[in-house]
Amino acid sequence: MEKLKLIIFREFVTKIRNKSFIVLTFLSPFLFIGLGFLIVYLTKVNESSLKEIVVVDNSELRFSNDLLSTETIHYINLSQLGIEKAKILVQENNYDGLLFIPMNSNLRELSQSIQYFSSEPPNLLLINDIENKIAQKLKFHHLQSLGIYSEIIKQSNYSIAINQLNFSGGVSSKLSSGLKIGVGMGAGYLIMMFIVIYGNAVMRSIIEEKTSRIIEVIISSVKPFQLLMGKIIGNAIAGVLQFFIWGILVVIFSFSISLFFGIDLMTMNSTEIVQENIPLKTEHIMEVFSILRKIFNLPFISMIFLFLFYFIGGFFLYSSIYAAIGAAVDSETDTQQFMFPVIMPLILAVYVGFAAVVSDPHGPVAVAFSMIPFTSPIVMMMRVPFGVPWYELLISITILLLTFFGIVLLAAKIYKVGILMYGKKPSYKDLYKWLKY
Repeated sequence: MEKLKLIIFREFVTKIRNKSFIVLTFLSPFLFIGLGFLIVYLTKVNESSLKEIVVVDNSELRFSNDLLSTETIHYINLSQLGIEKAKILVQENNYDGLLFIPMNSNLRELSQSIQYFSSEPPNLLLINDIENKIAQKLKFHHLQSLGIYSEIIKQSNYSIAINQLNFSGGVSSKLSSGLKIGVGMGAGYLIMMFIVIYGNAVMRSIIEEKTSRIIEVIISSVKPFQLLMGKIIGNAIAGVLQFFIWGILVVIFSFSISLFFGIDLMTMNSTEIVQENIPLKTEHIMEVFSILRKIFNLPFISMIFLFLFYFIGGFFLYSSIYAAIGAAVDSETDTQQFMFPVIMPLILAVYVGFAAVVSDPHGPVAVAFSMIPFTSPIVMMMRVPFGVPWYELLISITILLLTFFGIVLLAAKIYKVGILMYGKKPSYKDLYKWLKY
């Protein structure tokens, strides 16, 4: 037991002293936030660039009157020049595009004959905006020909906002559902990312010790199984420490937001919005308050505990496989043939999360993959914000633990034999033989 503690301590200290660990721990949260702001800024810069569109409208409906210029789009009506002269003018002046609406009394045929010319592929949002405006004009004109005027149509439009409640009186909304999806996706993706990062760290550590022949000295005093578990547990503790530091940074960041907006975080669980806590009574501040209140209404305590469990369980499961691969090969190049079956379940879990959990977190596909041990750490964490029955959690946890113990025993057999094998590139057949020793 003492030797196992020494191995765990050595792996833990080696990991936290690594420069990449320090940078990833303290700078990555700010880098992610900075990248988010940078993406928003670049998006605004891209959208703020002025686009000049020439319009040649030969139709009787005069669609050009509905294509109004904005801060980012400037429409130039050159219908009097005709299409051929307008094409030449657009190319000479490097305008962004040319919209041609031909003359046609048949509205169906007209809707299919409109053309847009440009030297480069057009902005899809721009094309969609033009299509919507023209479609709206055609719709109003058709209804007007039937004796139904646009004012009547506008008065007949209703904005529907369905109030979402559960039978215990809890209130939900599209915003809260979106936040749950975002938090679940973030937690699942973090687990996948850290399983890969720390699993590779375990594998590289074993390969380095094996190629330098230090491993021969180490296993002369400790059992291979102790060395295997020591490396896995040491890296797992380092990962938990990293998450703990990130949690502290999140609390500090949340507290800073509360001071900046004058929001009392202790009242976030209340369904009432206390106006006195908001010195600037503006629509934007109220929206921010509403978003923050919904964020803090999420079941963070249960999510944190389940996140730590599924991270540790998933990490132990996959790290034992990574360790077995590291012991079986002589270099990282030789690991490529074994990595695809390891990475594939993780990628599948992320895709299932995006496809199944988002559409129906309690559907059969989402439930099934949250029970499979190789995908449950990711898929289950994506489902947790939506509320998972306790018996499903219990089944998932039990299957994950049993699979972990089984995989560790199998990985230990491969590790025990492969750690002293040199000069031969192993195959799946060799690994199967080692399992019988």
